Amino acid sequence: MARAPRLFRLLDALRRLPAPVTAARLAEETGVSARTLYRDIEALRAGGALIDGAAGYGYTLTEDPALPPQSLTRLEIEALTLGVAELRHLGDGELARAGEMALAKIAATLPETRAHQAAHAVLSSYRFQRRAQAPVDLAVIRSACWDERALHLHYRDADGRQSVRQIWPLGLVYLDNEQMLLAWCTLRQDFRKFIVARMEAVAALPDSFRPRRVPLLRAFTEQIRRDVALPPCPFGSPA
Repeated sequence: MARAPRLFRLLDALRRLPAPVTAARLAEETGVSARTLYRDIEALRAGGALIDGAAGYGYTLTEDPALPPQSLTRLEIEALTLGVAELRHLGDGELARAGEMALAKIAATLPETRAHQAAHAVLSSYRFQRRAQAPVDLAVIRSACWDERALHLHYRDADGRQSVRQIWPLGLVYLDNEQMLLAWCTLRQDFRKFIVARMEAVAALPDSFRPRRVPLLRAFTEQIRRDVALPPCPFGSPA
């Protein structure tokens, strides 16, 4: 691995892992030898990172040069930690890890007292029934939404009928017990809602529908508001 990406990975590990972090654990996280790890620590220090500790004692990142200082209230910190805890219940492991990384980056810029509060938050979140992981790669769906690229979808409806469709993905919705994809179906030439748990396969296509995602999503959500007035599902019946 090139040196610059390796140093970024080392910074991420120092932000994310409980301090003090041993050199062995950091070397494992970055995939280098202990000797290279010690050199990388010194390189980060030379670049402005304040890293306490030494070989045999572990390391703690006390000031991160890559991020500006943050000024957050105690309640704002609790809200962030609770939000990240909620992500763990959505059945989307990659999204949960991204939230934890973001929180670690924020905590690394906090004053010592606030950083301690972030590490020992009062608020927490728990679910007795954990949502199953999605049967398809949600990263493919997210990327297609961001890039405004069509998706090739193998889908099974509520009655068990299978179909193959080309869709324009507009946005993912995390409901109480499942994930739903809002999309434009090129087969039906209309908006559709697809339950992620019923997806059997999904693949990105080169076809672009840019710049139509935002206006389509706006029109879809307006249609939902008009058509659906009763709880508990504000998105109507899925496709």
